[in-house]
Amino acid sequence: MSTAPQPQPGTGTTGPEPALVGIVLVSHSGQVAQSVADLARGLAGGGAIAPVAAAGGTPDGGLGTSSDLIVQAAREVDRGAGVAVLVDLGSAVLTVKALLAEGDELPDGARLVDAPFVEGAVAAVVTASAGGGLDAVEAAASEAYGYRKT
Repeated sequence: MSTAPQPQPGTGTTGPEPALVGIVLVSHSGQVAQSVADLARGLAGGGAIAPVAAAGGTPDGGLGTSSDLIVQAAREVDRGAGVAVLVDLGSAVLTVKALLAEGDELPDGARLVDAPFVEGAVAAVVTASAGGGLDAVEAAASEAYGYRKT
């Protein structure tokens, strides 16, 4: 049996996987959350992609937000470098704030990020995939408010 380090999937390098910031995308619609996650992953390009999870809708597939789905998604993407949570609308903000206030549901280092949902998600995933820390991911996502389209 070989004890030599093995290449890590998607990195082309040996050794432990890098601790990348995880991204959770919370939408009132499961389809919207998943589509934005897919778009952000696709635009992040090649190489290692930061862990991204969609937490959209309710457990039965309806419209709304679910604290259980948000907690599950945050735990899924947590690699120890923090978790950036981006949300679409008002009650999603309230749900995440309540989870953060409880203090024991979301992983340590989970943070609600004030950013536009689509553009912020892309900026967050690109920055996290490049190895940016939680502060850099939050800054990049928040800066998306300034993207001009004209």
